[in-house]
Amino acid sequence: MNLLMLSSSREGQSAYLQSAREMILPHLQGVEQILFVPFAGVTLDWDSYTDKVQRALPEFEILGLHRTERPADAIRQGSSIMVGGGNTFNLLNELYRQQLLEPVRQAVHSGIPYVGWSAGANICGDSIRTTNDMPIVQPPSFAALKLVPFQINPHYTDYQVPGHNGETRADRLAEFMVLNPAMPVLAIREGSALKREDDKLHLLGTHPALIFAAGHQTSIQPGTDLSDYLEESR
Repeated sequence: MNLLMLSSSREGQSAYLQSAREMILPHLQGVEQILFVPFAGVTLDWDSYTDKVQRALPEFEILGLHRTERPADAIRQGSSIMVGGGNTFNLLNELYRQQLLEPVRQAVHSGIPYVGWSAGANICGDSIRTTNDMPIVQPPSFAALKLVPFQINPHYTDYQVPGHNGETRADRLAEFMVLNPAMPVLAIREGSALKREDDKLHLLGTHPALIFAAGHQTSIQPGTDLSDYLEESR
């Protein structure tokens, strides 16, 4: 497998996908056409979303999956898959509705490179139970692509709004640990990514990430070899 799971489409005030390009371009070396999945877009229509990605990545031909006559066949025959961010529940619901989860899973297992950011990274995990999004639709299941045997939390931040009394991100992930002690959560900050190459997994970028597992919170540094987390049971 060849997976690039980006926390976000941008970092700070950078232009759209600008901070991600240095990770995307080498990951898709030799690729000319990208099959783009825009289903996480809600307020941004899918045509506009596809065009936005095309402008950000002019090196490639970006083909919107929604523009194909037979999406499952397009996935099987494509040379790469890219899944954008937005609302994770809408993304997963649409993949279920069009019966595309298994074609995507099979394509990635066959070696087709995959790039996803935000919601597109979250669905690579065991489920979408650690997304940050509001459940604006109800998919048939929270079970996701299971391309890695752990949970992913994109856009992780330690920031706490002054005067705000709601739970922090760490609080929410601690709740997940209590009820799911055997399922690790890898929380990645904006500007960071997880890269899987077959049985190897590394943290890319310049920011540390966090692992929430078995009641403990552990900081990990960029470049760390996380391949042990690809084991089905730990």
